Amino acid sequence: MELTEEQIDIINSSGNIKINAVAGSGKTTTIIEYAKSRPKNSKILYLAFNKSVKIDAIKKFADKGLSNVKIETAHSLAYRHIVFTNDYKVISQDYKIQEIAEILKLHGNGEKLFEFIVANHINKFFSYFCNSDKNSVHEVNYLDIVKDSKAKAFVTTFYKYIENQTQILYDKMDKGEIDITHNFYLKKFQLSNPILNYDYILFDEGQDASPAMLDIIFKQKATKVIVGDTHQQIYGWRHAVNSLEKANYKTYTLSTSFRFNQDIANLAKEILNWKNHLYEYDQPIITGNGVAKTNKVKAVIARTNVGLLFKAIEYISEKKSIKNIYFEGNINSYTYANDGASLYDVLNLYNCKQRLIKDKLIKGMKDINELKDYIDKTGDIELGMMIEIVKKYGNRIPDIIKTIKDKHVENDEKGNADMIFSTVHRSKGMEYDAVQIVNDFITEEKLEKQLNSNQDNDNNSSKLNEEINLLYVAITRTRNLIYIAPNHFETIHQGFY
Repeated sequence: MELTEEQIDIINSSGNIKINAVAGSGKTTTIIEYAKSRPKNSKILYLAFNKSVKIDAIKKFADKGLSNVKIETAHSLAYRHIVFTNDYKVISQDYKIQEIAEILKLHGNGEKLFEFIVANHINKFFSYFCNSDKNSVHEVNYLDIVKDSKAKAFVTTFYKYIENQTQILYDKMDKGEIDITHNFYLKKFQLSNPILNYDYILFDEGQDASPAMLDIIFKQKATKVIVGDTHQQIYGWRHAVNSLEKANYKTYTLSTSFRFNQDIANLAKEILNWKNHLYEYDQPIITGNGVAKTNKVKAVIARTNVGLLFKAIEYISEKKSIKNIYFEGNINSYTYANDGASLYDVLNLYNCKQRLIKDKLIKGMKDINELKDYIDKTGDIELGMMIEIVKKYGNRIPDIIKTIKDKHVENDEKGNADMIFSTVHRSKGMEYDAVQIVNDFITEEKLEKQLNSNQDNDNNSSKLNEEINLLYVAITRTRNLIYIAPNHFETIHQGFY
């Protein structure tokens, strides 16, 4: 591939730099060429966003003969330094709400489900601290991230108790009394002030860096290259920050996308123009230079799990001839909430069949109204969405889910799927020949309504900015065709099935 002038400028640069790269602009190619141009004896660290990107990068760097480049994720780097040296045991997934209540021996105060509501907030507080760059739990203000008014009122009343229990949970992991989480060992790595013995650090997906990881990188003596796309920041809910804004380095850009054509580029820019409602926005240059040749790989992308599940149910019901489908990520995760409660447990509660409920939290509730009250006080969006799908599909859910799973192919047969289903977060880094956008993303009309109805302008603007980014990421996964519901845009209505 012939390099662009922008890529050549980056390769020939010196000192700390940051690169703002549009979707599909050849970030990895540029970084590989940058690494190739450094002295042969240089020690280079490439930090990938997740494991799948790491595996892909290992092959790409190896194919170019770059044996002096070490490829890690933030967590794999922290794991080696912390878990091995301290002989910790790592839990595969975060603790469930009821497990936190049991570990901390939380007790009720007479208020219904008090210990579970507190445990829910301890879990979020713990995650917020571990991803922060602060040195102690008491240095972060958990109320900064509690948006729902009922949840905020509860937390305000019991703040000191929640804060102290969060510290106790951290201490129990630190002492090895309980298995540690992935968030914990990354935090402990940051607090250990590690020295990374590299000449260059190449940090990918910098727009979604955790403050903890960013703190580690900024403190290193190595020459740093931070790569990302300001408009692909979609992990604010994980407390990520945009390192492109935090780093006071010389800025370079990659504005040509080799994934899609100019029509898609114009659509992406028009979506980003909605940011003019939020602040004084400078539109980026996006040049579409992609030339798609096939329409084999088709995908449906949704904003939410429940939105995707709705569309998958609709798709399976209407297209009986479809043999194979594939869900990005673990298909079971689409029927489970973050704390482990399943769609089937919510259905059984809805039907007043407590004896069939497996999840301890939901089993302790007398009816669906108690679950709604719990959701109000915790702001648990996933559980709220489960109630909606149960209300719509009721007792048809088990048969529907069985049909979906029967048609689902394994990872190594993904290429045989008639349709791929993915949330926008799971589609990050992916590309498809044709994409349908599910109607659960922000629209310009919804954007204006939320701005007019919400008084907390700073927090609301930040959230809405990320909602626009989510739609931008979804749009830019396509190499060729796209279908968008009319209430999003009236310019492109190309279907592909």
